[in-house]
Amino acid sequence: MAAENFSVTEFILAGLTDKPGLQLPLFFLFLSFYVVTVVGNLGLITLIGMNTRLHTPMYFFLFNLSFIDFSYSTTIIPKMLKSFVSKKNQIFHASCLTQLFFFCFFVISESFVLSAMAYDRYVAICKPLVYTTTMSPQVCFLLLLGVYVMGFSGAMAHTGSIASLTFCADNLVNHFMCDILPLLELSCNSTYVHELVVFVVVAIDIGVPLVTIFISYALILFSILHIPSTEGKSKAFSTCSSHIIVVCLFFGSGAFMYLKPPSVLPLEQGKVSSLFYTIVVPMLNPLIYSLRNKDVKVSLRKTLGIKMPS
Repeated sequence: MAAENFSVTEFILAGLTDKPGLQLPLFFLFLSFYVVTVVGNLGLITLIGMNTRLHTPMYFFLFNLSFIDFSYSTTIIPKMLKSFVSKKNQIFHASCLTQLFFFCFFVISESFVLSAMAYDRYVAICKPLVYTTTMSPQVCFLLLLGVYVMGFSGAMAHTGSIASLTFCADNLVNHFMCDILPLLELSCNSTYVHELVVFVVVAIDIGVPLVTIFISYALILFSILHIPSTEGKSKAFSTCSSHIIVVCLFFGSGAFMYLKPPSVLPLEQGKVSSLFYTIVVPMLNPLIYSLRNKDVKVSLRKTLGIKMPS
């Protein structure tokens, strides 16, 4: 009974799996994912920074998307890799809350920067004549400021809620990171209010960007259908396809994880869902956005000194 009154000062992260035979292969698999993520996102950041032809609103937001992807992957993956090679992957209570804060900050910021990118595409396709004035540097800065303010607010709400919980005897977090739902499971006091906070904050942080994206693309689709030429329609669709793919991957896995009660989605399945928006999406984003983009290809060849075929 004395253990029940003991306040936990550190947690043990269970990791992705407890099967010894999978630990080393998974370590190298996710290490390779992380290397691709770092090289891809830092490469895209460098490319956009070095090439003036990419200093446009679209690439301004893509620059920040790459920064966010790199940052929250770095918040999660190194600690996750440690779980594959350590017998006990310990993390102090304060470090756990710090990881949770930055994870929430960057993930929420990503959801809002994706909505800002959808708005940018809406203006570019539906209002091309006023694009330069509508998406001025001042407007882009204010949109980005809003992105990070929402990220900070959501992260503070989640972290503050978890910080107010009391953790007793059990300190094994059934996850590869300090995430909200696994930590709620360990609390020895009522979590009803905290679960409500999670649902409301996540609903806002997923709902508001999704509504913005849905309205933007509804208007884009309406505009595209009125383009007379097939070539024009195809070009307009191609500028949006990459963004739509990333939106579906990111928001689909996020909603699947957080907008269902734990009884409906067991934490073991939640781990797999978490892999998509913490590891897979940040790795794929620079590939999806850059390899299919003509401007990025041209800028990359120019930067590397590769001559264009005549």
